[in-house]
Amino acid sequence: MARLPLILISPSIEKKGVEFNDVSISLSLRYEAAILAAGGIPVIAPATTDRAILAESVRRTEGVLITGGDDINPELYADLYEKKLSKKILQTVEPTPDNGQRDVCELVLIGEIFRQRKPVLAICRGHQMMNVAFGGRLIVDIDQQVTGALNHRRLDRPMELVHEAALTAGSLLSKICKTRVLGVNSTHHQAIVQPAEPFVATAISSDGIVEAMELKSELKLPFFLSVQFHPERLVQKHVRYRAIFQQFIAACTKEIK
Repeated sequence: MARLPLILISPSIEKKGVEFNDVSISLSLRYEAAILAAGGIPVIAPATTDRAILAESVRRTEGVLITGGDDINPELYADLYEKKLSKKILQTVEPTPDNGQRDVCELVLIGEIFRQRKPVLAICRGHQMMNVAFGGRLIVDIDQQVTGALNHRRLDRPMELVHEAALTAGSLLSKICKTRVLGVNSTHHQAIVQPAEPFVATAISSDGIVEAMELKSELKLPFFLSVQFHPERLVQKHVRYRAIFQQFIAACTKEIK
């Protein structure tokens, strides 16, 4: 049997776990299930900010999945725009239980992904962190900052398609899903203002929210896709979302030496 690709997955941090109520890592089993079903073996990234350890973790795996979770610390993307935001808007940010350790960890991971040129799939918070890592800004709270916004915080329907996104013709996502209009689930209240260099938006909702980013043509990785929605929650019912993970794992398989 050929060796299956190892996929490094970034976990969330929780205030307390089952064992001794210690601060713990957590990960929805839906990420693991989607990777396994597509032919990869999930490996949980260490919750550390040690650059050497994270670099070695990326080196020993064939691809990286940056997952969803808590809000990103606004201090990481604050500029004059964010500093003018009201306290009411900033109070919508959900504080992380690890004093920002996950943020730092994922910034290092993203740096290593590009330095080592590894395939990457970024989902929801991971999509936002990808933009922040390259100097991009975020909408802190969609409801308060986007006029006429759709309801993107559909926590009551996390497994269902709740609105649509228009896909760029010829984009990787449109090729994978074989469509120009893609239904998405939506469980977030923050979003990308606009893609930072070197990214380009390839899926946009009707209210202008960036639902997917890809790399510009001159800066290629073996696989790069960053999405605001949660395809791992849609794979059981919809072929299109399974195809996202299948294409990601196919690219990672090619990395096996």
